[in-house]
Amino acid sequence: MVINLRNVKKYLITELKLSDEESESFLFIIKNGKSNLEKIAESSKCSKNKVLDTLESLVEKGMIINVSAEYESLHPKFAIVNRYRRLCQNDNLPFKKNLLIDSLGTVLQRPFEDARTK
Repeated sequence: MVINLRNVKKYLITELKLSDEESESFLFIIKNGKSNLEKIAESSKCSKNKVLDTLESLVEKGMIINVSAEYESLHPKFAIVNRYRRLCQNDNLPFKKNLLIDSLGTVLQRPFEDARTK
């Protein structure tokens, strides 16, 4: 199974149980760096209220943080493993190494770093 930037969204939805909107917002922040609500809403073409709900859901899932009205992703490896750990806890499954989850974090590491070293 090969994971690349083109199919990351599919795995975020299937493996981490994110919604389409959560996946889109998470990937936007990974690729663009710290962003405010208006910028994210404009990119998604959704209402600010819908995007705000989506972003707050990602904060609750331990994938992004809200810093002074701007949203920033945790490092992708940490964000993805954090979400996976919470899913395991919620489903009463043992938390153990998962190569697919590790690969998702690795694939997103480059765009994350590129957006923060511009």
